[in-house]
Amino acid sequence: MTFETFAEAQSLMLWATFALAVVMGAVVNKTNFCTMGAVSDAVNMGDYGRIRAWLLAIAVAVIGVAILESAGLARPGDAFPPYRGGQLLLAEHILGGLMFGIGMTLASGCGNKVLIRLGGGNIKSIFVLAVIALIAYFMVNPFPGTDQTLMSLFFIGWIRPLSVNLGASQDLGAVLGGAEGAATLRLVAAAVIGLGLLGYIFKSADFRRNFDNILGGLMVGLVILGAWYLTSNVAVNAGGEVYNLTAYYDQWDMLAESPEGKPDQGRPLSPQSFTFINPMGQTLGFLSSGLDSALLTFGVMSLLGVIAGSFLWSLLNRRFRIEWFSSLGDFANHIIGALLMGFGGVLAMGCTIGQAITGVSTLALGSFLTFGAIVLGSALTMKIQYYKMVYEDEATFIKALLTSLADLKLLPAALRKLDPV
Repeated sequence: MTFETFAEAQSLMLWATFALAVVMGAVVNKTNFCTMGAVSDAVNMGDYGRIRAWLLAIAVAVIGVAILESAGLARPGDAFPPYRGGQLLLAEHILGGLMFGIGMTLASGCGNKVLIRLGGGNIKSIFVLAVIALIAYFMVNPFPGTDQTLMSLFFIGWIRPLSVNLGASQDLGAVLGGAEGAATLRLVAAAVIGLGLLGYIFKSADFRRNFDNILGGLMVGLVILGAWYLTSNVAVNAGGEVYNLTAYYDQWDMLAESPEGKPDQGRPLSPQSFTFINPMGQTLGFLSSGLDSALLTFGVMSLLGVIAGSFLWSLLNRRFRIEWFSSLGDFANHIIGALLMGFGGVLAMGCTIGQAITGVSTLALGSFLTFGAIVLGSALTMKIQYYKMVYEDEATFIKALLTSLADLKLLPAALRKLDPV
């Protein structure tokens, strides 16, 4: 996909991103593909159908990215965000993942689900989206008139020193095989993980009979894969030499005739796939700039596309319904959840889609850590809520926490403070 001008190449990337996002929005709405719902089904009902759908998306993305990368058709090593960065941001992945998992449970859904519900008429999601966007924006952008961000104020000084240097790359191929064996080990690791997941997924007869779960997992994985291919292969032919969009941006003064049409930053032009927390901040920046085209990115188009896809599906199936908060407590839970998702999603460099599928598809260790922390944070929150509801005044937070940890086999059963229910 090589174009004669940067404007043509960027336009194709942005509109193709929008089209892929529309597909994701429609499919997720139709199939009820929901990562928080998947954890809830497993924790509260012992139903792993939607967990398997989530894992199917991961398996498709992992195998697909490995094949594309080996064929030179995807560049996850140059990704934005840098999933494979040599510094394993250990505390950020774990703390951010836990915060995100707790937040998505309180707010009734992850970043992607917020957009799906907004497209379906859920007014509550506007408030959640606005809060996440505000936090995500100021986590990476300084407050007006200062050089301070939320990240620098609250986290950088103590959390960044807890990172671990793994060399050139933190993906499984590089960690297991070193620089020389990384390419081969990536293929081996992807095959083991992907095929192992597929075996577990389709072992379930109930899952094999559930068309929506299969469709949801398969299509989400393919859309993630499509975005990796798209953003890795759009290029510009300048004077007979081909440049990817990031390289062209870096040499703009030499290659372009004028500053007109130059994006605000080069990093969002890098290879990438779907994630939804940082793009909410990008969208806030785009809207507050008065729709400055220099701030129009892959992330902004993906967010708009998912909302549009969900909206179209809701209209076609007459499922568009206006929803509002049921109580002041419901409002408070959603706002607290949005705050936690904003902080946690940026800290962990992604969400249930951005890290647990897109990031894991690169085989980055940090993505696996974030995935586990999100699931733990969500499952633990659901358990605590359940015990607080059943036992009411008898269940203090500490008692509910200890009992929930015992239920999840993270503490000995002897330490539980409440009878199982």
